[in-house]
Amino acid sequence: MMSPSRSSGTWALVVASLLWGTTGTAASFLPGSVSPLAVGASTMMFGGILLFAISVKASLAAIRDAGSRRWLMVGAVGVFVYPLAFYSSMNLAGVAIGNVVSLGTGPVFAAVLEWVFERHRPSRRWAICTVGALAGILLLAWGTDRESGALSGLTGFGATAGLGLGLIAGLAYALYTYSSSRAIRTGASSRAVMGGMFGLGAVALAPVLITFGGPLLQSGPSISIAVYLAVGPMFIAYVLFGIGMRTLRSSTATSITLLEPVVATVLAVMIVGERLYAGGWLGLALILVSVSALVTARQTRWG
Repeated sequence: MMSPSRSSGTWALVVASLLWGTTGTAASFLPGSVSPLAVGASTMMFGGILLFAISVKASLAAIRDAGSRRWLMVGAVGVFVYPLAFYSSMNLAGVAIGNVVSLGTGPVFAAVLEWVFERHRPSRRWAICTVGALAGILLLAWGTDRESGALSGLTGFGATAGLGLGLIAGLAYALYTYSSSRAIRTGASSRAVMGGMFGLGAVALAPVLITFGGPLLQSGPSISIAVYLAVGPMFIAYVLFGIGMRTLRSSTATSITLLEPVVATVLAVMIVGERLYAGGWLGLALILVSVSALVTARQTRWG
C-alpha cells in the first residue's frame, strides 16, 4: 500500500498536471496582438516572484550555497527558455501539438541528461521508446487539421517551426526538472530550490516582458488571463510540484506529469476548436505509450 507521504505527493502532481494542461487553452483566448513571448515571460516571471517570495530566506541560502547554486543557475536557464519556446510553439503549431511535443519529449531529454551527468547509459528499450515517441510526434503533426484552431492560416514552415520550438521547450523543461532534483540532493529543501531557481529565472525574463508586454496590459480580460496563468499553472502548480519531488522519485513524477499533454489535447479539441484526424489521435497515443514505457524502463533499470 502506498504510504501517506507518497500518496500526497502523487495527488499533488496530479493536480499540478491538470493545472498545467489548461495553459494553452487559457492563452488561446488572448488577443492576437499579444506576443507569445510576453505571455511566457509574464507567466514565469510573476510566478517565479511568488515562489521566491514565500521562501525568501531559504531560497537565498540555497543560492549562496556553492553546492546547490550551480544547479539553480543551470535550472534557471531552462526556466528562462521554456516559457518562451513553449508558448511560441503553441502559437505556431497549436495547443495540442505544442503541449504534446514539449511535455512528451521532456522525459526523453531527461534521460539524456542523466546519461551525460550521471553516466546512466540508456538501454535498448530506451532507444526503441524514443524512436516511437518521435514517430508519434510526426503522426500528430500530419494528423492535425491546419484549418482549425490556432493553426488557421499557417504555412508548413510555421507548423515545422512550432514543432522545433516544442522540442526546445522539452529540453528546457527537462533541464530545470533535472537541475531541481540535483539541487534537492545537495540538502536544500524543495521550496528553497523552487524559489531560488524560478526567482533567478524571473530576473532574466524581466527584460523580455518589458520589451513585449505592452499589449498584454491593454484590456481587463487579457490581464485576468495573465494573472490566472501566473497564479494557477505557475505558482500553485509548482508549489505542488515541489511537494511531489520531495516525496516521489523523479521517474515516478515524470510519469504522472504526462497527464498534462493529455488534458491539453482534450481541451484544445473541446474548447479551442482544434481537430485531430485518426492519424493525430494515433500519434498522441503512440507518444504517451512510448514515453510511459520509457519511464517504466528507467525505473526498472535504476530504481
